[in-house]
Amino acid sequence: MLDVMETPDPFPPADPLGEALHFLRMNGAYYCRSELTAAWGITLPPMPGYLWFHVVTSGRFWLETGEQEQGWIQLGDLALVPHGDGHVLRSEPGAPAPGILDLEREPVSDRYEILRHGEGGAPTSLICGAVRFEHPAAANLIEMLPSTIHIEASNSPRLEWMRSLLRLMASEAGEFRPGGEAVITRLGDILVIQAIRAWMESDPAAQKGWLGALHDPQIGRAISNIHRDPARHWTVAALAHELAMSRSAFAARFTDLVGEPVMSYVARWRMHLAVAALKEESSTVSQLADRLGYRSEAAFSRAFKRIIGVSPGAIRRSTSDQDRALTAATPG
Repeated sequence: MLDVMETPDPFPPADPLGEALHFLRMNGAYYCRSELTAAWGITLPPMPGYLWFHVVTSGRFWLETGEQEQGWIQLGDLALVPHGDGHVLRSEPGAPAPGILDLEREPVSDRYEILRHGEGGAPTSLICGAVRFEHPAAANLIEMLPSTIHIEASNSPRLEWMRSLLRLMASEAGEFRPGGEAVITRLGDILVIQAIRAWMESDPAAQKGWLGALHDPQIGRAISNIHRDPARHWTVAALAHELAMSRSAFAARFTDLVGEPVMSYVARWRMHLAVAALKEESSTVSQLADRLGYRSEAAFSRAFKRIIGVSPGAIRRSTSDQDRALTAATPG
């Protein structure tokens, strides 16, 4: 009879990629409804760690990221700037584009504003937002996204979901009934996740690296097991046993698909969780060490500094400074 600890999981993760998308829990930093008339332009500041999205509910705009002109974003389209890069929206190429912090905006709530700007020409309406992903797994996914994602919903019958969401967002933004902010922010979250799903289905880059590993029936399950139970005493042999693979075959396949050895991934994943907890919770270092499977606070602190490069205390001390800097840089 098998020992209980050796019994295979009767409910293995059925969809590791779906689990990764489940980790895309977002915290909206800023949402804005813009009523613009040509000629107009807006420069949006860099916001590291945040993803910008722009929905066109009427008209169109010209998008530029860095020194690259991306092109027209039309009615019914959705544009994502996943890495928080500064970028510019214009009614046409070359139109003046002052910083959004220099433009007068009407506050609706702490996180929602209305911007009216332009010189009285052809109208354009946008819904824009900056959102932050809370879970460490989301960072792995976001790192793989291109500098911009442009979803042309009007040209794809498969994206009827997006047209329906856009119609609802436009209706809520136009009337702004009670609860409108809550509806718009939640619809914005859904749009972002759906856009990432559409990218994953269509871009060959989504089949490589960490995302590609999630597609693999065996390595995807191993990653899910690590994510679900980071405190478990994982070894290469234990993970291989869960998958009914030999130790050497599993280790080689994991490294080939993910790009790093499995035990390096386990340690790095634990430290990502620790960083998130230090920024968002009041847990002590001792509590984090116990939660993540370390036998002592000293062992946890050594591993943390080796992988992250600074001590746990340094992360906690820097968080308040970063929050103050981000608040200053965030429209609102």
